[in-house]
Amino acid sequence: MEKNKILFSIIIPVKEFNDYLKESIPKLLAMDYSNYEIIILPNTPCKTPPYARNKKIRVVASGKVSPAIKRDLGAKESKGKYLAFIDDDAYPEKNWLKIAEKIFREKKVSAIGGPALTPKNNTSFQKASGLFFETIFGGGGMSYRYKPGKRDFYVQDYPTVNLIVSKKDFQDVGGFDNEYWPGEDTKFCLDLTKKGHKILYSKDLIVYHHRRENLRAHLKQIGNYGKHRGYFAKKFPETSFKLTYFAPSLFLIGNLILLLASIFSFLVFSLWVYLIIIYFILILLDTLLLTRKIRLIVFTVAITFLSHLFYGYNFLKGILSKRIKSQLR
Repeated sequence: MEKNKILFSIIIPVKEFNDYLKESIPKLLAMDYSNYEIIILPNTPCKTPPYARNKKIRVVASGKVSPAIKRDLGAKESKGKYLAFIDDDAYPEKNWLKIAEKIFREKKVSAIGGPALTPKNNTSFQKASGLFFETIFGGGGMSYRYKPGKRDFYVQDYPTVNLIVSKKDFQDVGGFDNEYWPGEDTKFCLDLTKKGHKILYSKDLIVYHHRRENLRAHLKQIGNYGKHRGYFAKKFPETSFKLTYFAPSLFLIGNLILLLASIFSFLVFSLWVYLIIIYFILILLDTLLLTRKIRLIVFTVAITFLSHLFYGYNFLKGILSKRIKSQLR
């Protein structure tokens, strides 16, 4: 370990060793930064874990627990000054930690996050899933999480797929709230900012994040996001009570009202058709800003429509829920 370099602890929660790790570990080991350790947290011990002989890698079996608990365990086991959280299905740019070190040395911030781009080797569906998050209608004003923004700025909420935080400040807020997953990152960031700690978004702090492989998996992810955000909208309004998060539910309710009213009025039905056509035209134009590939355009438009319905429905479920239990991946 180089004494003049900040030591980072890269923490990866995972159910079991998988093909994504086979891709990401070599990329982590190939970074142009030497002072780091990698802590991988599978459910059960592995007799011959990949790269077991590499001194930078430690494998800590966590048991069958949520990613939030795994991250807390990884932080407890870590030796670094900063905790670099990344998902098992993600891998960083070569300069990931070099950029992080520069930011932490130059700015007084507790945490930094950056965009999680869709890998070029993803399937057409995965790329369309990524485009959904990158569009105005899909990303809901947070497309900077999925593609580099125009500038760096401070944020109040950031996902753990690409989040690096001071271990001291992590401990100061008690780590992640293990009552939640997904959503533990939102609660954690809220705890940080409430104590006056700053979170900086850096457009240059890049990782690549594989998108869901099929429509069912994508909609399940979107539904989970919606349910937890709906619950958080009433429990943690500081970060989650925003019109952007309510919009899909309003879209769903509006469609249901107009369709029901259409049974009694052809005029209302005509109005609904007119509005839904405008909706699809806007989504199409939004998608055309990012791609001209017909296959991706068709996939993205369909994904966006279905995602709005699923998110909207589950957001309402979240609002009406008295309590949400943490899920296992």
